[in-house]
Amino acid sequence: QLQLVESGGGLVQPGGSLRLSCAASGFTLNYYVIGWFRQAPGKEREGVSCISSSGGTTNYADSVKGRFTISRDNAKNTVYLQMNSLKPEDTAVYYCAADPSWVLCSHGRGMGYWGKGTLVTVSS
Repeated sequence: QLQLVESGGGLVQPGGSLRLSCAASGFTLNYYVIGWFRQAPGKEREGVSCISSSGGTTNYADSVKGRFTISRDNAKNTVYLQMNSLKPEDTAVYYCAADPSWVLCSHGRGMGYWGKGTLVTVSS
């Protein structure tokens, strides 16, 4: 089974930046749509951003648009989420997921492969 590993989370002050990485372990991501999702304590999981297999198409939740940027480097088998101007409400566990289907990415339901998550805490 495809294994995804998130990294880059940590503690950051409001207004700061972090870059999250999502890397495949022993498998290629070249033909997969990748989505980033997050879940805050006591809240439902929400979609953050998606990127097509080629990197040519992206989308973002309204809450992060203009602050977050998704990208991918298929040669490195890695997808990134650059997070700028971070707010306390961005605090959550961030997950990446992979699936051949673009249709599933907006909500994440049914996507085939998930990482275990990385914690982002935005606090002064």
